[in-house]
Amino acid sequence: MRAEPLKAGPLKAEPVMGAGFDPAFVPGITGPTPTDGVTKSPEPKGAEEPPSSERASSEPRSPEPESSEPASPERVDADEADAEDKADGPVFEASDRRARIVADRKGVRLSLDEEACEFRWDEIAAVETESPRFGKRYTITVHTPDRRWYPIEIEAAARARFKEWDEQLDAVLDAYFEEA
Repeated sequence: MRAEPLKAGPLKAEPVMGAGFDPAFVPGITGPTPTDGVTKSPEPKGAEEPPSSERASSEPRSPEPESSEPASPERVDADEADAEDKADGPVFEASDRRARIVADRKGVRLSLDEEACEFRWDEIAAVETESPRFGKRYTITVHTPDRRWYPIEIEAAARARFKEWDEQLDAVLDAYFEEA
């Protein structure tokens, strides 16, 4: 008996979406990445200069004069509120070239590259920290009451930062986090 080779045809399988294939995928927070080859522009649309009919000169352009209008009252109030938030109580902030975590009286905010999520204190069931035995990646995991967890890793400049970060985060958790 002789076996015939199998004929290879086109595959019609759906792509598997998830964190195993897309590290930026967070269920419930981000949608699936487009598969049609569309890429995001790193510059905002308003960043392009419209072509001008003026002659190009070798002199550097002078900066535009700033408007003499005073800042709007809403903007001033927002700036004052931000200053009050930072001065109101303990704040924990850690970041590296990709990731950032901020914990203050409003809650915990995590960001990785362009993705970000925010948790109010009433949305958090637990905050867990882990420092590796070797290496410099400090892990903070935010657990929610619906049994989801959101870890983020921050690369420290030195392992000595782990103890400092633990103390700062404990101060914030003691001040704002209330266990039910």
